[in-house]
Amino acid sequence: MIKSAAPFRLDLTVWALRRRANNIVDRWDGKTYGRLLALDGQAVDVSVTQIGPPDDPELKIEAAYAGSLSLKPALVTIVEQMLGTGRNLSEFYVLASGDAQLAQLAARFRGLKPPRFPTLFEALVNGIACQQITLTLGILLLNKLASNYGMSVRKENTTLSAFPRPEDLAGLEPRDIRRLGLSNNKARAIIELARMMTDKCLVQEDLDALDDETVLARLCQLRGVGRWTAEYVMLRGLGRIHLFPGDDMGARRNLQLWLKLKEPMSYEDVRRILSRWEPYSGFLYFHLLLDRLMRDGIYDKK
Repeated sequence: MIKSAAPFRLDLTVWALRRRANNIVDRWDGKTYGRLLALDGQAVDVSVTQIGPPDDPELKIEAAYAGSLSLKPALVTIVEQMLGTGRNLSEFYVLASGDAQLAQLAARFRGLKPPRFPTLFEALVNGIACQQITLTLGILLLNKLASNYGMSVRKENTTLSAFPRPEDLAGLEPRDIRRLGLSNNKARAIIELARMMTDKCLVQEDLDALDDETVLARLCQLRGVGRWTAEYVMLRGLGRIHLFPGDDMGARRNLQLWLKLKEPMSYEDVRRILSRWEPYSGFLYFHLLLDRLMRDGIYDKK
């Protein structure tokens, strides 16, 4: 069992992480969150269930793997990062209480925590794969990467797939990934990234110590990474919840609909409008994502 900072709702947080019901990496059955993790060379099937109400939340973590080495400390760390359980968001709720529009949204999704991908590599590959296509198609491409190149196990007549590690992709050629449906540029970018991370040329801990502008500049030096992908990674991969990916057209539309604005917004418009809710612009991004999933009938309790 681990405690989460209250309030916490596993269902909301998992949906903000998985985004689509057909996501095979992040699984949700209405009660339990499941993910196959590649940890210390082992495929670990992790299940997380919430015990207790949002204001007194505990999480039950179960793990199945073949090895005898104890992975509990590492597992707890990863789960806490992915589900944001250590985030104290009391100041966000204070901010929301003084803003009628934000208060309504915050109340609707009370208990949401800002999720994170477990690795910088996964965040970057998600960002690259989902560029300039629909999120639904992006998730399908990521599913193919996982099922073809991630570690896997059989469970109840089903094959579970982990998201690929850098070492799973570093030895491939662009044509190997292109056959899954990714463009040549995306395939080259992903393989180059995998090789960089395998060679320790890009390390998350190095980025964690840097300010936003420096991280943005470094990420934009990578093949296939522009401002949108970099800000997306800084939010979903590095946990910088004050950042709203202003070039994300879907996120812009979500913001526009929520604010009932008639005219499309520029990147500068987004930053100006969101300044009133700093330093929680990125956390607002997740609220608006859930709002959109519900309006589109994608989110449900399963």
